[in-house]
Amino acid sequence: MVISGRSQGGSKHFSIPEAIGQSETFLEFQEQISKVAPIERPVLILGERGTGKELAASKIHFLSKRWQKPLITLNCSALTPTLIGSELFGYEKGAFTGAGSRQEGRFEKASEGTLFLDEIGTIPMEVQEKILRAVEYGSFERVGSSKSINVDVRIVAATNVDLFLMVQKGLFKADLLDRLSFEVIYVPPLRKRQGDILVLANHFAARMAFELGRDEIPKISSQALKALESYSWPGNIRELKNVIERAVYKSCSDKVKEISFNPFNNPFGDALEDVQSGKEKKKDESFQNPKVIDESSSNEPINVMDEILKKPFKQAIGELEFYLISKALKECRFNQKTAAKRLGLSYDQFRGIKKKYSNKI
Repeated sequence: MVISGRSQGGSKHFSIPEAIGQSETFLEFQEQISKVAPIERPVLILGERGTGKELAASKIHFLSKRWQKPLITLNCSALTPTLIGSELFGYEKGAFTGAGSRQEGRFEKASEGTLFLDEIGTIPMEVQEKILRAVEYGSFERVGSSKSINVDVRIVAATNVDLFLMVQKGLFKADLLDRLSFEVIYVPPLRKRQGDILVLANHFAARMAFELGRDEIPKISSQALKALESYSWPGNIRELKNVIERAVYKSCSDKVKEISFNPFNNPFGDALEDVQSGKEKKKDESFQNPKVIDESSSNEPINVMDEILKKPFKQAIGELEFYLISKALKECRFNQKTAAKRLGLSYDQFRGIKKKYSNKI
């Protein structure tokens, strides 16, 4: 969502990206952003992929005293180690092959504004040293120059990796981490935002319906909502957006009834080749003992039960569930509805059990 308006002078337009949510966890997170935004200090945003770290950085900028100045973004993981220094600090003509003219870097472009460094954990050590100096003293040199350039830039950085662990491994400078972490904000994962899933799902469904030119905004059925709320969302809001948009696009009515979390379920049941080995990938793996799902033996059920019965109760139940689900899927050529019927389960019951072993099947 974007909230638009005018500056106090009435001549300049601005847009404030606004996250969506109503849960207590989400509101506390937004309060953190609002509190630190006016403070002229670096902010470090930590969170899983797809949680909205860039959106948080944008809000920090627009709620700060620098809101009328540039917000410059750099995805550090998108550049090679040799290019990231020149991209950040610029370069002089002839500094390296292909440098045909002087170029300003992101630090210069963000002067008096905010520089958002996304995926900062991917920056090489030699560039970290230069960033530390720019943060500490407000000055740097372009690549190929010894002349210092002074800038006034607020740094907001983000990552989904453990920077403390990187410091311990010698992959990230401790001094730079200290300077960047005046305030550390953790973006809550979607699975911790109880009550926000339906709000977000309806928002994405409405947008997709509008894009498709439909008159009615599709409603999320109770069964679909139950599936959405029981899912772990490893891809967070980005994944939810994809799931809902896919469901609306495939729905032939004004109601979303079925949810597909994995678009890579092969309806033909054939294994694709592993890029590295050139061999077919195996669909199923046992938890600990390959005999649990070993289908090469003529007395397979006896071997399976013998192995399962040796395990503690909870582990045995889990391995039996996994065995029955994976076996039914394979026998039914990975048609989930047919596999559910074979096991005497409803489609929703089958999907609920299968989700627990999504990383195994």
